[in-house]
Amino acid sequence: MSSIPVTQPESELPTGARVFIRLPYAFILPELIFGSWVWILVAATTVYYPLLQGWVMYVSISSFVFSLTFLMCYLFGYHRNSNSWQIVDSLYHGATAILYMSAAVLQTNATIVSETQSVQYYHINVAASVFAFITTLLYILHAFRIYYH
Repeated sequence: MSSIPVTQPESELPTGARVFIRLPYAFILPELIFGSWVWILVAATTVYYPLLQGWVMYVSISSFVFSLTFLMCYLFGYHRNSNSWQIVDSLYHGATAILYMSAAVLQTNATIVSETQSVQYYHINVAASVFAFITTLLYILHAFRIYYH
């Protein structure tokens, strides 16, 4: 009796180093890098508007922690190739994109208002605003790519 070799289908969800080369999971590392620059730059300024920039800090730090947790789960294979991880990933990145958009707009508002305070802090706030919008774009791309995958 001849046996037909049974091959396992390639895993939908990557594990290990493949996380860094498969889209949309490869977006996680740039999300972490650009997102960390947002809160580093906001923390480097004098916060003249704590309500606005406090929300920016909250969103950027909590998104950093949750994205780092997602990255570790994918690296170590905690997902066990479950399809529910794709749903959770899509929901997380979609919600975070909305929160980051609000944080980017508030950071831009704080930047415009802080223009008369200090030129150095103004330039740092401009950089934080740019990185916030880049991070928002990365979260949007990740959410749409995983949703339409």
